[in-house]
Amino acid sequence: MNTPRALRLHADDNVLAAVDEIPVGSTPSAGPTARQRVPKGHKIAAAPIAVGEPVKKFGQIIGFASQPIAPGDWVHEHNCLVHEFARDYHFGEGAQVVTPLPPDARATFQGYKRADGRAGTRNYLGILTSVNCSATVARLMAREIEKSGELANYPHVDGVIALVHGTGCGMAIKGEGYEALQRTQWGYAANPNIGGVLMVGLGCEVFQIDKMKERYGIVEGDHFQSMTIQAVGGTRKTLEAGLRRIRDMLPLLDSARRTAIPASELTLALQCGGSDGYSGVTANPALGAAVDELVRQGGTAILSETPEIYGAEHLLTRRAATRAVGEKLVARIAWWEDYCARNGGEMNNNPSPGNKAGGLTTILEKSLGAAAKAGTTALMEVYKYAEPVRAKGMVFMDTPGYDPVSATGQVAGGANVMAFTTGRGSAYGCKPTPSIKLATNNDVYRRMEEDMDINCGDVLDGVSIADKGAEIFAKVLKVASGEKSKSEALGYGEAEFAPWQIGATM
Repeated sequence: MNTPRALRLHADDNVLAAVDEIPVGSTPSAGPTARQRVPKGHKIAAAPIAVGEPVKKFGQIIGFASQPIAPGDWVHEHNCLVHEFARDYHFGEGAQVVTPLPPDARATFQGYKRADGRAGTRNYLGILTSVNCSATVARLMAREIEKSGELANYPHVDGVIALVHGTGCGMAIKGEGYEALQRTQWGYAANPNIGGVLMVGLGCEVFQIDKMKERYGIVEGDHFQSMTIQAVGGTRKTLEAGLRRIRDMLPLLDSARRTAIPASELTLALQCGGSDGYSGVTANPALGAAVDELVRQGGTAILSETPEIYGAEHLLTRRAATRAVGEKLVARIAWWEDYCARNGGEMNNNPSPGNKAGGLTTILEKSLGAAAKAGTTALMEVYKYAEPVRAKGMVFMDTPGYDPVSATGQVAGGANVMAFTTGRGSAYGCKPTPSIKLATNNDVYRRMEEDMDINCGDVLDGVSIADKGAEIFAKVLKVASGEKSKSEALGYGEAEFAPWQIGATM
């Protein structure tokens, strides 16, 4: 029988990560004899831990012993819990500000150069809606274009997509919720992966198209047009008028051509979903290595999911380029603590049942693994949800941990490509921004190979984090150049548009 593998991830750790299942009575490669069965991806105690003492993984506190833990015990929900403890933010003490490669030394991809100077990795025509009341009309437009087969005449257009949502009315006309929706709608309209926009409203909703146009100085023309069902004269007339406008816009979109563009024009959204005990060991640090390379190339990476960096934020504040940037992050954490309190929730209701089944015990453990996606370079800026991302380097955007809502904010911020790690097997995909799926372990890759773009489970078999990071970066360039990701090939992306609804529905 082979010796089960277990990893000590940091010299200060008092638990080990079980690479393989550890049966009762067996002695793993780097630890004591198991007193209980330890499932793969879970934790085995390497030392005695008294009640109330910290449980440490990655060299950091992931929880506290709720009962005496002996060497060889399985460590999970039954004997490890979370409570508040002091953290020192040490603003900026570990910031590594990277000087990018000179322009002539940078990698390139084949993308669409837009009039504003930004680069698209896809070329979609987007049908946006100001309110849920116009969602059906938008979907009918996209469906009619798809059924007609006429997109075959426009080989340089990736598709006509209806991005609809469930809000836009029954909401406050000002405040956080309204502002977030406005930023999201304009962010999608302006995303470089969308070459043209038709925005459809009902007419009487709270979220008025004309107010958005005024707020952002939008002038209608070849790339942005709008209409309302009430003004046009009903559903049938709006559908017909919308189809005419779409057909007029398609030849212009099809005139775009891919050209060589430096990797500095990539804005990579970082996501993880269906995480497990391997996430912080394989896929997330490997993605972090790819992020470090992108930053070296002069590009941008967006870390998000504020509830899933909770408990690891002190590691990010140490990397803040300035104290002001670090304090912005702490302010967003405080906002979330208040938000949870107001709504009767708590930050540790995350991890999900699936995360826990995969070996994650507390939000602190999940967050420490999730933060590894951001690599090692300086935190250059912190943004609110769906704010336009202007800074280069590694940045943070405040979003929920729920993947579709979080990714929607990142795309609104300008992300033109996405990397998404998963240990349990998330089936997420995104339009207009292609999503590259990274499996954290061999089992989920083999089981869901049609959904997974890269297997990071081989890190457990000896592939280095650096080599896996280089593989991920090369894949990002290929997908940015037009290669379809697995989720694109399966047709994912339109239903996953999910703006964050903040505040009361009235």
